Amino acid sequence: MGGMPAPDAAQREAAHNLEVMKRLREVEQAIDARAPESDIEPSLDQIRAVMDLLGDPQRSYPVIHLTGTNGKTSTTRIIDSLLREMGLKTGRFTSPHLHSMRERIALSGVPISPERFIAAYDEVLPFVELVDAQSAEAGRPRMNYFQMLVAIAYAAFADAPVDVAIVEVGLGGAWDATNVADGQVAVVTPVSLDHTRMLGDTVEAIADEKSGIIKAGAVAVIGVQEPEVTEIMAARAEAVGARIALEGNDFGLLTREVAVGGQQISVRGLSGDYEDLLLPLHGAHQAHNTVLAIVAVEAFLGGGEQRLEPDIVRAGIAAVASPGRLEIVRRSPTVLVDAAHNPAGALALRAALEDSFNFARIIGVVAILKDKDATEMLEILEPVLDHVVVSRTTSPRAMRPDELGELAVDIFGEDRVTVVQDLPDALDTAAGLADEGGVGGGVLATGSVTTAAEVRMLLGATEV
Repeated sequence: MGGMPAPDAAQREAAHNLEVMKRLREVEQAIDARAPESDIEPSLDQIRAVMDLLGDPQRSYPVIHLTGTNGKTSTTRIIDSLLREMGLKTGRFTSPHLHSMRERIALSGVPISPERFIAAYDEVLPFVELVDAQSAEAGRPRMNYFQMLVAIAYAAFADAPVDVAIVEVGLGGAWDATNVADGQVAVVTPVSLDHTRMLGDTVEAIADEKSGIIKAGAVAVIGVQEPEVTEIMAARAEAVGARIALEGNDFGLLTREVAVGGQQISVRGLSGDYEDLLLPLHGAHQAHNTVLAIVAVEAFLGGGEQRLEPDIVRAGIAAVASPGRLEIVRRSPTVLVDAAHNPAGALALRAALEDSFNFARIIGVVAILKDKDATEMLEILEPVLDHVVVSRTTSPRAMRPDELGELAVDIFGEDRVTVVQDLPDALDTAAGLADEGGVGGGVLATGSVTTAAEVRMLLGATEV
């Protein structure tokens, strides 16, 4: 008999789904209960021990490894899109997430399913608990939130199995938990000062830590850097026996023009040119991220000797999305969200606003975490924002609106600043101000990944 499934089948499926969601919540709570990802110690002993006990799943597929200060997640997503267009099964690991920790682990471009996430968790947990017990005996902390997710990701990629994993570091490079894998290609996006508390106070110290993902026999693909950063990367490549390819030297962006819905770019790769690619992301920084992504794929597939099929590159680039990165989440008034959370991110955001958007007025909704350089970010954004509504996200690390408001008044003047205690009201206030002078006003919500995530959710955009 065709037609509708028997009610008991439908009921069974509903019961199963409920069971899965309940279990997923328990697993997520258990992972959340671990020390935060900012709690790091310079050691790979624990994650190495877990991988060893699992049979080193991270060695069962090739890895493209990415570090840098800004642009890592977008570049990772562009590489993923290109490789999928070529018919490869991909694993993608990025951080932080916008809405759910499962977003960090994607299989073939889609966040890992609850079932697969739970299965990978159950697979690694006994070994994690074993290593945690050994750590406790030695007076060391148990594995943190991030290390746990790395273990789950590497196991899930092996189980899928994937043809290639594209892995973004969490923080730094050498001592990042992801670095138990050895990238066949190591990509370094632009390096600037960001997590200085963890990584040292100079660009050189940060670059040195990040250069730790460059391994013997790899190809290191290096984005535009300060000269001292390039020197450190080149020295590391030479020391370990890796090939190095430098943007602006060995490859680069040939042309870019703003186009409807993004930009049209032409790229000089290691093995040929790729012309008139339509990239559906805004800003020169995304054009540069795309250049790095194309070259990383060239390096991965043919050691950079073989030109990629132009039509495949064109299709892979056209299919790219990077949620929360200068993303339009609503029209009338237009609301943009951007995850900029440091001065370099704010500069890229400002340049993109000036070059890609044509608003009569832009009203900012700004919420920043207290360990970030709020003053410098506000100074950078001041020329492009007509008015700023300062607020806070639900993050416990959020700076108080009154405090942020005082900083903003010093930069914008009192008449251009409104302080609103919670984000939903701040968004309403900003939309009202954007509409005030007639058509053509826009709202930009920025200042942290959490700001972008919460505004997306408030406006019903939760697709990743």
